[in-house]
Amino acid sequence: MNYMLWAVLALVAYSLVAPLMSIATTGSPKIPSNVAALMANTVLVAATVGVVVYNDSDAVSYLSHPKAKYVLFAGICLTVGILAYYRALSMGPVSIVSPVFGMFLVLSSVIGIVFLNESLTARKMLGIGLALVAVYLVSVE
Repeated sequence: MNYMLWAVLALVAYSLVAPLMSIATTGSPKIPSNVAALMANTVLVAATVGVVVYNDSDAVSYLSHPKAKYVLFAGICLTVGILAYYRALSMGPVSIVSPVFGMFLVLSSVIGIVFLNESLTARKMLGIGLALVAVYLVSVE
């Protein structure tokens, strides 16, 4: 499967996360957002362990890899981001929270351009600008 099929699968699957978490963490009865995060991410961890075992990857040996610190810091950032995202979904509408959260795509692109020396083209600048406008239009009540 090429990367675009994986990307589309990720898009479809991840698009369902916000509505499902909103349903689970609002109304009565509801699940607290931090408990919902624990439950959902337990599924993620269990599935990932299954994939690592299936692929016969020696995950433990990578703990001392020179780049492991980047993965661990990414894990901290992921934890903060997901906990904050789920909390926001428990407090506000999916139609506003998700687009604001989705701006991580734009911010990640800018970080890649500024700090990783990725190319900045007129098309990318236009895309970033349009994304900002789109999120503003969607999130202003």
